[in-house]
Amino acid sequence: MMWGDLIQPSVEMAEKADVHYQCYDFLSEFTMSLLYRLRQRSPLSGYPTDVVEWNKRLLPIAIKKGIRLVSNGGGANPEIAADEILYIAQALEVPLKLGVVTGDDVLDTIKRLRKEGMKFPNTDTGEEDITSIEDKVIGAHAYIGADQIIEALKAGCDEIVGGRFSDNALYVGPMMYEFGWEYKEPYWNKIGAAITAGHIVESSRSCCGAMSSIWREIPEPWHPGYPIVEMNEDGTAVITKMPDTGGLVNRQTIREQLVYEILDPRNYVMPDGIADLTTLHLEDVGQNRVRIANMTGKPRPDKLKVGIGFHGGFLFDVTVHIVWPDVLEKARMCKKHFQEWLKWANVHPLEWEVQIDGVNMCLGPTVSVDEIEEKYGRDIPEIGVRFATKWQTREEAEFFKRELGRIWSIFPGLPFGQHVPPAPIRITAFWPTLIPRSEVHPTLAIKEGRL
Repeated sequence: MMWGDLIQPSVEMAEKADVHYQCYDFLSEFTMSLLYRLRQRSPLSGYPTDVVEWNKRLLPIAIKKGIRLVSNGGGANPEIAADEILYIAQALEVPLKLGVVTGDDVLDTIKRLRKEGMKFPNTDTGEEDITSIEDKVIGAHAYIGADQIIEALKAGCDEIVGGRFSDNALYVGPMMYEFGWEYKEPYWNKIGAAITAGHIVESSRSCCGAMSSIWREIPEPWHPGYPIVEMNEDGTAVITKMPDTGGLVNRQTIREQLVYEILDPRNYVMPDGIADLTTLHLEDVGQNRVRIANMTGKPRPDKLKVGIGFHGGFLFDVTVHIVWPDVLEKARMCKKHFQEWLKWANVHPLEWEVQIDGVNMCLGPTVSVDEIEEKYGRDIPEIGVRFATKWQTREEAEFFKRELGRIWSIFPGLPFGQHVPPAPIRITAFWPTLIPRSEVHPTLAIKEGRL
């Protein structure tokens, strides 16, 4: 289950399915930075608020049935999230042994290491260090593995909550604990299998047909089933879902999720190990049942991924709607007129872009207006043209907002209407980098009973 996802399928699974664990990935690359911003505003916030409803609905069922709950729902403030969970347990009169994992916040560690001469290059852009953003940093978190999840399960915890566990570590931990796998030979292939299975199911119903290319074949998408992993000690697995739920699990839906967020399929690098996604074999073995075999892996890396969130300026945009006739030609001229106006008015956003709704709003520069016009002609009835700008300060963005109200007439034809946001949006940007594993020290605290 993801942050903001439907909770009812999780409740149905807890009530009706024979599962031992329910694992929940509430975080994403940008989510942590947003949560750091919330924590800066209030020391009692900084965790995904879904954790509250999730526990209110699931704790009574899970404790009664012996289902153990694992999540990274602590976000940027695991201790406060843990306190909230304990309050909920007390209010529901549910006994709870809660494992709380902290230590993924590495901002102070990065500051110290930089003073000692270490650099933190951007693994996406190649920029060699964070010098250009050091005065804008919001927070930094390391992606940690399943070590403390295993420790908490050995200690008998009913629920485990932490910060930036990697998405699939939430699943790797229970599998390693149940089968006694360790971070050494001969277990790397099996840990690779756990990482692979966790990756397949980490985005809840995505592997059950949501957003699938075979969307016409998906039954009852409004009543989704969430995925279930049946993991075997030999490193094979079956992905399935509850009967009598919507969605679909087959080779195609699994393959689609397998390539999600993958750069090098031979080396899917995670804190618990490195999975090789090119060796596995998928087989449909029944209705909504896919068997996965021959999953492989390699030893875990010496460095961990770190996500550094920083203030990236301010976004302000406006969308003008152009109506028939000749809308594509008008849209092309809108871009030209806007570009020339920026020069003439001596206005200099950090970045700007013109997107045409229905042409390249999603695909960007990979699709041109000329190509669409050549294929479909000029008689589209209407189209939206979005002018997006990025600014260093809020004041610059506010100035541009005022100017936009004065320049609508520079666009060709008669703009039918405008969509103008009420205020500039603060951009939270993301700087991916690496840190030595030896510099990250996650810790487990166990809480139970009263606060």
